[in-house]
Amino acid sequence: MILSIYIALSLDQLIRWLATTMILVTVWGFFYGLELASTSLDQMLHWVRFEYIGISFAPAVWLIFTLRYTGYRNWAKPGVLIGTFTIPALTLFMVISNELHHLHYTKTFLVTEGSPFPILGIERGPYYIIHVLYSYLAFLLGTIILWRRFQFADPLYKNQTRLLIAGGFFPLIFNFFYQTGVISPLGFIDLTPFAFLATYLILGLAILKYGLFSIKPIAHGKIMESLTKGVLVFNVHQRVIDFNSKVKSFCKDPQKIKIGAQAKDIFQSELPILQIFESPKEQTITFNPEGSDRTIRIEVMLIEDKDSERIGLILLFDDLTEELKTTEKLRKQTEDLQKLNDLKDKFFSIISHDLKGPIFGVKELIHMTQIGMISKEELHEMLPEVSKNMEQVAILLENLLAWASSQIRKEQVEIQEFDIIQLIEQQKKLLDRIANEKQIEIKIQESEPISVKADRNMTDLVLRNLINNSIKFSKPDSEILVSVEKLNEEAKICIQDFGTGISPENLQKIEAGISFTTRGVGHEGGTGLGLILVREYISKNQGRLNIESELNQGTTFCIYLPLA
Repeated sequence: MILSIYIALSLDQLIRWLATTMILVTVWGFFYGLELASTSLDQMLHWVRFEYIGISFAPAVWLIFTLRYTGYRNWAKPGVLIGTFTIPALTLFMVISNELHHLHYTKTFLVTEGSPFPILGIERGPYYIIHVLYSYLAFLLGTIILWRRFQFADPLYKNQTRLLIAGGFFPLIFNFFYQTGVISPLGFIDLTPFAFLATYLILGLAILKYGLFSIKPIAHGKIMESLTKGVLVFNVHQRVIDFNSKVKSFCKDPQKIKIGAQAKDIFQSELPILQIFESPKEQTITFNPEGSDRTIRIEVMLIEDKDSERIGLILLFDDLTEELKTTEKLRKQTEDLQKLNDLKDKFFSIISHDLKGPIFGVKELIHMTQIGMISKEELHEMLPEVSKNMEQVAILLENLLAWASSQIRKEQVEIQEFDIIQLIEQQKKLLDRIANEKQIEIKIQESEPISVKADRNMTDLVLRNLINNSIKFSKPDSEILVSVEKLNEEAKICIQDFGTGISPENLQKIEAGISFTTRGVGHEGGTGLGLILVREYISKNQGRLNIESELNQGTTFCIYLPLA
């Protein structure tokens, strides 16, 4: 009794249920001893009433303990508690009031013949049978719950479970022999409480001295459920002995994951996982489940005993899908930032070189004219070349401002409807003089008016850059063909030249949005910004750009814009 009370007060709530069972059995044994020491029938029946406090409630408390020990979450629900303790409470009432109805004991009497001391003799009533059946059922059900939960468990839990099963089942054997009359000293002495006392005494000492339940399944379960990874534990026979609920999200058929399930049944269609069991070793694998876009990492850990013999396997499942998406997003952002940084450097290089050179050249020319180093006649002869350079500077400056607006202020797109043929003709008028200087003719194939939906200013800059690019890389005495065609839902605008063409390497750079510069046929300079802006502006207007080119044969730029 003292040992049971000490355990109940010293240890946590789970072990207190076991200690309460021990206390109830102790109550049973203690008052049964007083019954045996009594000499009159009234004294014996008096102590029997106290015995039934332990006899009635011990099976119920044992059942609740097994539910808690195995982690059954609904053990404390009113329905479970009422269903468990109703019959024990009724049994105690029936024993106390037996003289009124005789349903528990139909008859009680003293046995003196053949015994060195008086013994209580009984004739069992109908309710006595109900009480015995309930007690056996409660102890048996608790034993089954323990066995089903831990039959494939870790050896530590198996040992604990075996001790508990012995503690609950072994004394019942004595009780069965008593009820059937196989073992009943002097005919009426019940050895069951003494068997319970001996068994629970061993359990109590094991709890205190060896910390038998210091690692409890319910605590273990809480730890398992708190893990962010899926956990599957297999024994050496490839059977599941433990798992957490998270791991079910990694299996096509979560219902297959249960204690005792075979690995080949759970992962029958996942060859990478089954290969782990063919040659178990510490490793980490990554695979994509069949029919899924998820990427899963499995960490394999071996379980070994003290002799380094493998006794099991732990699989830790982790979903890398979001992590890989984030990594890829960061990688792309890094690339974009690097491209932007390169463009920024190019921007300042253009300002310091491509703009500074021509502007300072004009400044020096004006200064030399003012001081008389160049005559007005010489200045007049130079003006066409100066004008040509300034036109290139104007285009360059326009591209710079457009690029800066796009990158820094995230230029807004103003979609409107306009005639694309009219816009092409305006650009032809602006660029005809530059083309004529190289004896290049810009031809616009005849077409009916075609309206598109796009940002007019952006489209204007796109056309100007592409036509100017064709002039720059066209040979003298050639032509540039501009055609417009109406498709189902798009307008196709093509600008074709017969110049130097674009190398495959530079075509890839255009597709990737990488800036590069090349000299024109007449050694015209460039910044590389033009085609980058063209590609970006067409994309912003829900359009497409297609480039076909062959070295020394020419290039065709085709723009696709939505029809109005």
